[in-house]
Amino acid sequence: MNIEDFREYCITKKGAAEDFPFDSGTLVFKVMGKMFALAPLERMPLKVNLKCNPERAIDLRETYDGDITPGYHMSKNHWNTLMLENLAPELVKELIDHSYDLVVSGLTKKLRAQFDAL
Repeated sequence: MNIEDFREYCITKKGAAEDFPFDSGTLVFKVMGKMFALAPLERMPLKVNLKCNPERAIDLRETYDGDITPGYHMSKNHWNTLMLENLAPELVKELIDHSYDLVVSGLTKKLRAQFDAL
């Protein structure tokens, strides 16, 4: 998967928005203001960070040794870094969905009500 396909998939999620809150080279995707994906655009090979359930994160890191690692500059328990071009697009989409769903499930009641109204 390339960065354009990654971006297109992330931005189609309900309530998703893209932003550059840290610098001009790190694209961040949020739902209701909460991050679910980060993509440092100038880093080669292309890597992205996605939120992940801690137990699943460990399994993914063992299964995809070197291609999925603990989140770079993120909580190592809750974020993974993916070598985007080395993984099947279906897996990347599944992990984007997982990250997005984790963030949505953790929204406050107020944000969840706003999300549901979208």
